[in-house]
Amino acid sequence: GECSSKCYHMFVIETVCVAWFSLEFVLRFIQAPSKLDFLRGPLNIIDAMAILPYYVSLVVTEEDPTLEHERPGGGKGYLDKLGLVLRILRALRILYVMRLARHSLGLQTLGLTVRRSTREFGLLLLFLCVAVTLFSPLVHLAESELTGAHDFSSIPASYWWAIISMTTVGYGDMVPRSIPGQVVALSSILSGILIMAFPATSIFHMFSRSYQELKMEHDRLFKEECAAAAAAATGELQDVGGDGVGGEGGVPTPVLGLHVDKDSMHSLESLLGKGGEVAGNNNHSLPAAAF
Repeated sequence: GECSSKCYHMFVIETVCVAWFSLEFVLRFIQAPSKLDFLRGPLNIIDAMAILPYYVSLVVTEEDPTLEHERPGGGKGYLDKLGLVLRILRALRILYVMRLARHSLGLQTLGLTVRRSTREFGLLLLFLCVAVTLFSPLVHLAESELTGAHDFSSIPASYWWAIISMTTVGYGDMVPRSIPGQVVALSSILSGILIMAFPATSIFHMFSRSYQELKMEHDRLFKEECAAAAAAATGELQDVGGDGVGGEGGVPTPVLGLHVDKDSMHSLESLLGKGGEVAGNNNHSLPAAAF
């Protein structure tokens, strides 16, 4: 249908944002030393997936549902699938939020923690699957076989109840009514708390360590940039001082500002040296993808 005024304004804002993101992506691609490594980067893939749906929606237009009776019988299914794909691509625009990971230390820490804690997450999933497989037949036996309740109609249907109970969510759509069923529910809830707590400690320590490493690495890069800028400024002053030496009669002209800059540079180097010792105590090597 026709787009309203509010919809049009949102389209203009989205067009400006996508144009800016596209320009940034193209410039980063041009400046990348290795184009293949750039395209393989996780954040770059997310950027491409967030930008492409806009251009696809401009090329492919979704037809009005009221015109379904006018479609040929053979092309109706194809157009329905194409419209579904288009709606999924539009939903992928939410990946714009993931671009904040480039500038957020917290999101970088979260991604690094997830990547380093894959074994702990695997153990958590394994423990949960084993417990769900154990408690689902028990609650089905206690409710359906002993009391004749219809909520727990089958063992696979009881899996949902076991998952939401062990993760302490408890929607309340399936509730055991009998005393044996409530005993099984109490056991599953207590087991779920313990199962969730076992890997959580290791994941928390990994998150804390990853945050400290990323913070120290960011501080080290910032100090290196400051030192490089100070060294460049000192080199320019030395060039100016060299041009000023040898005034009238070959008498050297003293350059007072150079001595002051050397003293300030010495104090900056001593400060950076202390920071470098702190950063040097970190023995963990960080992957390049974390930044």
